[in-house]
Order: sequence, then structure tokens, then C-alpha cells
Amino acid sequence: MVESVGLLLDGFATALSPINLLWAAIGVLLGTAIGVLPGIGPAMAVALLLPVTFALEPTAAFIMFAGIYFGGMFGGSTTSILLNTPGESAAVVAAIEGNPMARKGRGSQALATAAIGHFIGAVVGITLLVLLAPTIADLAVNIGAPDFFAIMMLAFIAVTSVLGSSRIRGFASLLIGLTIGIIGLDEMTGQQRLTFGILHLSDGIDVVIVAVGLFAIGESLWVAAHLRRSSGKPIPVGQPWLGADDLRRTWKPWLRGPVIGFPFGAIPAGGAEIPTFLSYVTEKRLSKRRKEFGTGAIEGVAGPESAASASAAGTMVSLLTLGLPTTAVAAVMLAAFQQYGLQPGPLLFQREPDLVWALIASMFIGSVLLLVLNLPLAPVWAKLLQIPRPYLYAGILFFASVGAYAVGGQPLDLIVLFVIGAIGFAMRRYGLPVLPAIIAVILGPSAEQQMRRALQISDGNVSGLVNTPFAITVYVVIALVLLWPVLFRLIRRPSTQDDAERERVDV
Repeated sequence: MVESVGLLLDGFATALSPINLLWAAIGVLLGTAIGVLPGIGPAMAVALLLPVTFALEPTAAFIMFAGIYFGGMFGGSTTSILLNTPGESAAVVAAIEGNPMARKGRGSQALATAAIGHFIGAVVGITLLVLLAPTIADLAVNIGAPDFFAIMMLAFIAVTSVLGSSRIRGFASLLIGLTIGIIGLDEMTGQQRLTFGILHLSDGIDVVIVAVGLFAIGESLWVAAHLRRSSGKPIPVGQPWLGADDLRRTWKPWLRGPVIGFPFGAIPAGGAEIPTFLSYVTEKRLSKRRKEFGTGAIEGVAGPESAASASAAGTMVSLLTLGLPTTAVAAVMLAAFQQYGLQPGPLLFQREPDLVWALIASMFIGSVLLLVLNLPLAPVWAKLLQIPRPYLYAGILFFASVGAYAVGGQPLDLIVLFVIGAIGFAMRRYGLPVLPAIIAVILGPSAEQQMRRALQISDGNVSGLVNTPFAITVYVVIALVLLWPVLFRLIRRPSTQDDAERERVDV
């Protein structure tokens, strides 16, 4: 540990040089700006800049990539909070409570909460990266297909249990997402599923198009349908700082988020989507103000945003120690390593210690730059809400369309976008929560693949899905989630009867 701290200090000496500090600032600014655009997330930003950075020194290039990564995640949550339009899939959860806060005139507070959450999550996550990288890497190697499938089943069950007005609606939304998720070619058999003979659908529907369609297009259509019934006045910006009550409600979620986000970032189980959602579920379970959730609970922004940033730090564990990319950004960064003739893995720390530790140090620096830049800019970003709503949502439709077209560059993507937007409108009309559908689209294909691999390993025996202690533990948690409402009623009923008897005795 002492050796790691010494190497980290050497990394800071490299990363704090004026030229490297400049590349870190450029990366943060580019990442934030690009993350704001729906459909153009940090992975695409790194991919687009990959050829441009070929002339740079490897250390400078990776310092800028790290800035783009963290900046892109925060930029995605900015539009998610203000416009209900996630810039990337990891920012989907931020819209659940952040957008209602913005509608109440608390957009600045929501953005400040997200900025501080990203900073705390990044600092805690990167610290754990320095201290626990070998241990986390060993755990990631030992987790198999049954464990991954169990984790994803937990996400499916939990999301339908805590969102929406009923579990039936939650499962209906989940089914819609799973149906969209299986569109395309079966990876194992090569057979087409729900493509209707359209060749373009053989690759499936990109999750960004689904998220933008269900959130941005669905929301815009819903607002357009009800705009005549409302005043349509601009939404006030609100105070650009967090009050004492806000800080009391957010400091615990800020600290709990990294505990959930970092381990999930280090294993290939869906990137930041699962930990952000599980953080949201945890905060809702632990909150004393559960009735506020869905209407603008600040805890629902603080926890998931902190978890997302810590998850981003966790992805660097597998990438640097195993050469295993667990997210799209990590995959692009792996290509960047190979572009410079470097192979991530245990030997990377021995052969290129200056680069590795400068990269890790630059993550700390980028997190500080993000906080310094975005806290003052929170009220500026929030002023987007003061644009008259017809113009605002027309702009959302435009940028959503541009972002969706940029994903694949095919006109058919726009048709798919608006079809999914119509589905999102219908879901709002009939009270179906949107998040289960998004989670199902993101994790459904991976869950299917992990289930089939586990069954292949066990020769089709269903016991192959529950043959590890980790999987059994997760299924016990799933059972508790499903049975908790029934158990809660059974526990509460005797105590209620006892209270009633005491009241009769007192009378």
C-alpha cells in the first residue's frame, strides 16, 4: 500500500505538469459538452478523438480520455435532469427524481447535487482503485455466468417492485423492454428475431435510441398533448445552492453510492446502469420521505450520481489489471492502448508505471475540475428551463433526432426513434413506468446470453443457474424483495392489534 501511495504521488507530479493539466481540462470540457447531446455519449467522443490523439504522447492522450469519460457522464446527467433526455444510458436514473425537481424550480439544486455526487463518487472510487485493484480483479475473475445472470435477475425484480403504481404495470413495462431488447440476430444461432425482414434491424436497436425515444420523444409528445391545458410558462431556475436541509438529506446517499457503484464497475455486469438503479432503490428503501420519490426526492439524485461516478472508476480496475473492458468507453480505451502498442494487464503496471499512475492521478484532477467548472455553471444550465415550453420541446425533438441519427447514420433510425417515442407516450398515458423498460433493453440481451452459457455448462440442467454461493445469495435477496410486502403486513398486523388492545384498556 505504501508503494502504491508513492507511485501515485509520482503520478500527480506528471499529471500536474502544465501541458497535461491543459489536456485534462480540455477532456473535461469536451466530455461535458458532448455528454449533453442525446445519443453522443463519452464512448463516441473518445472514439471520434482517437485518431486526433495519435500524434500526442500516450500519457497526455489517456489523461484527456479520462477527462472525457468523467465529463461525458456528468454531461449526460445534465440533460437528463433538466430535459428528461438522458445523454447516455448511465444517466437514465437521474431523470426519475432530477427532472421533477427541475419542474418544481429546483433544477440548480439538482445539478449541484449531481456535481457534488460525481465528485465524491469519483474520489472514493479512485481511492478504492488505488487500494483494492488486485482484490477486486481477483473477484471479477471468479464470477461466472450464473452469478451474472442472478445479478441481472435482481435488477429486473427490484425495478418492477419499487417503481410505478403497481407491480403489474412494472412487469408490463419490463416485458416491453425485453421485447425491444431481443430484436435482431440471435448471437448463438444467427436467426432473426422480430426484424420483420428489415435488414437494418438485424443489429438490434441501440439502447441510446430506445432511451432517447422513451424519455425525450415520449415526454415531448406528452407535453404537446397537454400543453393547451396548462399555462406553458417558463419554469423558474431556483436558488443556485444547496440548503442545510438538502445537505442533511444528501450526504449519506453521496457516501453510500460508491459502495454500490465501484464493485459493479469492476465486473462486466452492465456498466453503470445496474449500480445507479440499485442505488436509487436503496435510497428509496432507506428514506424517511418515501412519498416524495417520483415527485422530486433529492436523495434519488445524490445516490445514483455518486454510484455512476464510482462505477466509472471501477471500470478502470478490470481494464488496467486484466485488460478486460466492462463498458463501451473502456473498450474504446483498450483500442487506444493497442494503438500505442500497449497491452493492459498485470504487466502494464511494471512496464508503464509512469503512464498508469499519471492516468489514475489525472482522474482525481479531472474530478476536481468537473466540480469547479460545473458548480458555478449549475444555474446557467438550469436557465434552459426558462425557454418557453413549445420552443424548448421543439429543440429537444431536434437534438434527440440528431443524436439518434448520429448513432447509426441511417434514416431508419429516425423512424424507429419516433415509433419508440409513441410507445413511451402510450406508457405515460396508461401509467406504466419507463425505467423498467430501459433496464430490460440494456440488460435483457446480456441476461439471456449469461443464462444460456450457464445452462450449456451444466448440460441443460436448471441447477446450473444456482450452483455458486454468490448466485444463491443473490436469489435469497430476490426472494426477500418479492416477499417483503407480505412479510411486512404480517409483522405489522399483530403490532396494530396490540396497539388497539392497549387503547381499549386505556379507555
